Amino acid sequence: MAKPLLEMSAAKVFFDGIFTSPRVAHPEGVAIHRDGSIWCGTETGDLLRLAADGSSVERMGGTDGFLLAIAFDSAGNCFACDLRHSAIFRWNAATADMTRFASAGIRVPNYPVIDEARGWLYVSDSVGEDNRSGIFRYDLKTGEGGLWCSEAMAFANGMAMAPDGSGLYVVESHAACVSYVPIRADGTAGPRQLVVDGVNNVPDGVAFAPDGSLFISCYEPSRIYRWRQDSGLEVLIEDPAATTLAHPTNIAFKGDKLYTANLGRWHITEIDLRAIS
Repeated sequence: MAKPLLEMSAAKVFFDGIFTSPRVAHPEGVAIHRDGSIWCGTETGDLLRLAADGSSVERMGGTDGFLLAIAFDSAGNCFACDLRHSAIFRWNAATADMTRFASAGIRVPNYPVIDEARGWLYVSDSVGEDNRSGIFRYDLKTGEGGLWCSEAMAFANGMAMAPDGSGLYVVESHAACVSYVPIRADGTAGPRQLVVDGVNNVPDGVAFAPDGSLFISCYEPSRIYRWRQDSGLEVLIEDPAATTLAHPTNIAFKGDKLYTANLGRWHITEIDLRAIS
């Protein structure tokens, strides 16, 4: 394997929540609020806000479940997938209430992608045992919806909207690949296409950088890849000790920094990307 683009010195613990109150208990989801704060969800169902400078943590709401990925809409509402309740919850920015938003048909809601232009919320369903996982779609106003992409996927996991809004990039964890599902003009799902393979061993999260590069985080090993059409798949950074990067799941960009949730520990990691081009 080629040498990673970044040394581990480019990564640091942004916020250590092992003994804080509330505790940052094995975070899976991470997202950037418009005010610059870093939000994450925990295994105890807490939705947490970390100050932009990493100086504090605050509990914003909770489900008494197990939060997976989270995402913000333009109004600052936060959509959160809950493993225990097989449902998507919404934290209301105006009222600070966190309530059940959608659940029809989905079994393991893992990752939400907000499509305000079309008025939909897409959510991956991570059911791996029978390879019937796929993508659900719910109305952003009513929460009504159901299965949108019925093609069998090998544990559909993290997702990202294409920069041009043309479709969804979807991590298939059990196939170590990233697929692309077009959104047709009538809103239906087009045929799934393989985009990146060999994302060893267990890819989990995915996000587009401002320059259009696709970053892919791996739960195992503790590694992050960068993929570009011209240069292909490259290892961005890897932590052989799985301590600073501790089984990273979801990732989010804020300027020239990349933030990762670490399901293996109790912290959020910050990676300085300025050394790469």
